[in-house]
Amino acid sequence: MPQTLGLNRILGGAIGVIALVSVLSSGAVLVTGDQLREATDARSRSNQLIRALDNFRAAMLNQETGLRGYLITGRDGSLEPYRTGRPALDEAIDRLRSLIGQDPERTRLLADAVAAARGWQTEVGEAAIRIAADPAKRDEAVHIEADGQGKRLFDTFREKLAAIESLEGAVRAALAERVARGERNESLALWGGTLITLLICLGIGIGINRLIVRPLVRVMGFVGRVGEGDLSSRLDVRSGGEVGRLGATLNTMVAGLSDLARTNRAATADLNAAAAEIRASAQEQAASVEQQFAAVQETAATVDEITHSGAQISKRATEVIATAQATAQTSRQGLRAVSDTAKAMDAIREQAEAVAGNIVSLSEKTQTIGDIIETVNDISERTHLLALNAAIEEEAVKRAAAGKTRSDTTQRTIEEITGRVEENVQTFQQIVASTNQQQLGIEQVMGALQNIRQASQQTAAGTRQVEAASANLTELAQALMALAERYRH
Repeated sequence: MPQTLGLNRILGGAIGVIALVSVLSSGAVLVTGDQLREATDARSRSNQLIRALDNFRAAMLNQETGLRGYLITGRDGSLEPYRTGRPALDEAIDRLRSLIGQDPERTRLLADAVAAARGWQTEVGEAAIRIAADPAKRDEAVHIEADGQGKRLFDTFREKLAAIESLEGAVRAALAERVARGERNESLALWGGTLITLLICLGIGIGINRLIVRPLVRVMGFVGRVGEGDLSSRLDVRSGGEVGRLGATLNTMVAGLSDLARTNRAATADLNAAAAEIRASAQEQAASVEQQFAAVQETAATVDEITHSGAQISKRATEVIATAQATAQTSRQGLRAVSDTAKAMDAIREQAEAVAGNIVSLSEKTQTIGDIIETVNDISERTHLLALNAAIEEEAVKRAAAGKTRSDTTQRTIEEITGRVEENVQTFQQIVASTNQQQLGIEQVMGALQNIRQASQQTAAGTRQVEAASANLTELAQALMALAERYRH
């Protein structure tokens, strides 16, 4: 076979030849098998014919034996073989006619044998039995059976049956020769086809070994070297077809793998360096994030303390406002009391001044009538008392004036205290409002710090994942480097 044939054509042709040889040998075996089966069937029919002839003879012998037993003993039970022999003879005759078929000579011989058998049954058997029924005529019945007529009839059908058997013997010999020849032909066809098939398979195996197996062995050796990492060699393509195309494709693939290995080695080195840098950066970032997280924790704790302190300050400021408002209320009440006192002092001062004026006028008039007073001591004493009272009212006026002055001063002082208390109340209210705003701001800052802390935790977790990924990337780069080092080019 030319080496340029494809594997499909080679294998297809080989399978076609084997199939053709198998079909031919199978056909020969089938033909010889049919011949052998025909010969075997014919021999089987011949054997059946011989058995039917034997059954014919046996049936006639049974009838003769039963008849003789009856004639000797006179007992009816002795006729049992005779009675069973008659249907057996009929069955044997039918079987022989079926087996002989249309063969004229055998048909004629069978007809003569049947005529002789029927003649014996009629002329000897039935006649002797009919006469032997009368005991006085038994000797006559015995004479019928022994006068030789029965023997001649027996000899006739035996002769005819022997002739049929002789003819069948020649047929049996021919059939045996046919069977033997058929068996030889079948063996020759079977073994010849097998031998030819084996020779063809041997030739096909040699061709496949030269055209397919050997090139595939070279290809497998080359593939094994490539699998071990040797990319420097090339496959020597010596054949065409699929194997040749496979070798050329493998050479192209190995060349591409060699280029890929070089590129992979360089890329792996760069990947390893980049992975190391990423890992170092991730570790630094992780440390920074940890520090930031610690700072956020401390800041959150400080802000928490400030929030607590602000809440206490707001509470104390609220209490001070309440106290200041109570003080301002008391100051306003004292201011109203001082104002009422000042008004009462003004009224007293005015009355004292009026009394003092009346007393001074009265004293002056009293002095003008001093002479009159002398005469009336009692009146003088009373006048002197009035003058004393006048002097007292003059002092009372002064003191009332002094009290008025002090009351005014107290009123102004209380007014100033009340104003300052009200200012302090307003200031404390502003402080409380500012403290509340500051508390809200601090709570917002606290929420922001919580978010920052969560973000820091997530950033730290992400950084650790990046670090782990960097470590995995480094391991992968090292594995790729080791894999790339396996290939030589």
